[in-house]
Amino acid sequence: MRASRRGEVDPFIVMDVMEAARQAEAAGRRVIHMEVGQPGTPAPAAARAALARAMETDALGYTVALGLPALRQRIARLYRDWYGLDLNPERVIVTPGSSGAFILAFTALFEAGDRVGLGEPGYPSYRQILKALSLQPVGLQTALENRLQPVPEDVPNDLAGLIVASPANPSGTMLSRDALAALIERAAEIGAAFVSDEIYHGIQYDGRPVSALELSDNVCVINSFSKYFSMTGWRVGWMVVPEAEVRRYERLAQNLFICPPNASQVAALAALDCEDELQANLAVYAENRRQMLEGLPRAGFDRIAPPDGAFYVYADVSGLTADSLAFSREILDQAGVAVTPGLDFDPRRGQGTLRFSYARATADIAEGLERLAAFMARR
Repeated sequence: MRASRRGEVDPFIVMDVMEAARQAEAAGRRVIHMEVGQPGTPAPAAARAALARAMETDALGYTVALGLPALRQRIARLYRDWYGLDLNPERVIVTPGSSGAFILAFTALFEAGDRVGLGEPGYPSYRQILKALSLQPVGLQTALENRLQPVPEDVPNDLAGLIVASPANPSGTMLSRDALAALIERAAEIGAAFVSDEIYHGIQYDGRPVSALELSDNVCVINSFSKYFSMTGWRVGWMVVPEAEVRRYERLAQNLFICPPNASQVAALAALDCEDELQANLAVYAENRRQMLEGLPRAGFDRIAPPDGAFYVYADVSGLTADSLAFSREILDQAGVAVTPGLDFDPRRGQGTLRFSYARATADIAEGLERLAAFMARR
């Protein structure tokens, strides 16, 4: 059968690591999961209760393509509560996860063949979605002195778009207000669309992340219920776009997705009012972060930078290995700890890095650090 070159994307390596961990667990081993960026907590209790009630009274059929109006209004209120912004809910588009938002954004903003810049290390699916849409991802090699975030000098003149994330995956670093403003200004200078990935907002430890919407209305902002709201598998996210462009996104959403999952939207609406439970989750991440920043160096992973947000530590292991994929397999096989090789995030320098996630229960993090220390002592 014919096959398109657009389908020849790289694998999402962390998903392969998850599968290897699953196979180990199926064989009877206990695995500590530090590979996947997924909270160990379920969706908030009130979100699950709201869906249970809706299942008894509602057919949960199609919603309108842009999402439940009540959910769009409540998300707009979130921008008032978090950032002091008066956001028109008509600009909010509910999507099938942030992945659906990226597909909509890249389709609405770019022509086939356009060059789109993204920081490396960075979220790998940016590159692969761009490739699948016949777009050209342009990796911007970030520097440690810039906390692995792009700066205007990294951005060439020939880009049609620029994607940034703050807090970032895999580094957990955040852009200051001035740094984010400088990147938005650079994108405007070269006529590039600016896409701000804000899916880790809400998970921060010092200060708060700045939304691109605080600085400009001429941006595309993407967020999700997956991380702070602990709803990864529910596949519901959102985006905020300029008011004049809403209809363009609506037409695409109607045809690509029909609508986001109704059941997930019902739960998401309730999750927005579960602040106490969500803040309790954040306290767990904060304690896990403290343990990681103490335990990883003791285990021998001492080339790390403290993350500002999200729930990852990105470690330079180039002094330990020249093959992070093989190293991650060795750690899983011998220590029973699943970690993610940096190749997922940086195709050019990722052979010498690992990402450790601390999104699980604190007891699991403590046990994982003990196992890593024992493994490194034997190595």
